Amino acid sequence: MSIRHPHNPKLHLFDDHYYNGLPVMRGKGPFITEYLDVLQNTIALAQGQYRRVLAYRVDLHFPKDMDITDYLKDNQAISRFIESYKAKIEHNRAVAMRDRPYAHDTKVRYVWTREFGQAERPHYHLLFMLNGAAYYTVGNLNSSTPNMISRMQEAWASATGLPVGTAAGLIHIPENSTYRLDREDQAMLAELHKRASYLCKAATKVYGNRARGFSSSRG
Repeated sequence: MSIRHPHNPKLHLFDDHYYNGLPVMRGKGPFITEYLDVLQNTIALAQGQYRRVLAYRVDLHFPKDMDITDYLKDNQAISRFIESYKAKIEHNRAVAMRDRPYAHDTKVRYVWTREFGQAERPHYHLLFMLNGAAYYTVGNLNSSTPNMISRMQEAWASATGLPVGTAAGLIHIPENSTYRLDREDQAMLAELHKRASYLCKAATKVYGNRARGFSSSRG
């Protein structure tokens, strides 16, 4: 059973253990049903296209001393980050397929949410999903070769105008945040959905300022 969100009547709240048969982080509820629908649809699209999916969580922050007045009005930073990151993945796949005819391509699917923490400063939580045949892991934090982490660091630097070294410290990879999801693996799907439902919680989001608080890839 869901009820209307008191601060946004277009949205509805859900607070139970399972949504459409998949578990949620009950202790983080209530959740927004429309966001859970988007999450489930995005995961389903990735699974429908790829037999194996690499899914991973990441959080993006702004420096505590950075003037973020302009970033409060809209989501220009996250939009630039996504486009930069997608371009880096596309470039990597183009090089891989040029050098190895049987290398796999991937579409970059994602879900993100904007939340506000201490001092009313925004931050972002994201879930990325890629072709598991193209990528197996996000890589190591201190690796000397390019990987998912270094690409995200460069993309966040590009999005915010910060040096890469500074931006690197603003990207948080949560513990045990990577999921390798086979199409028939319902147990792993349940684990991923439960973890990712955190993005759909109603708490710490702001409504009514015309800046979208939740979004996803299309198609």
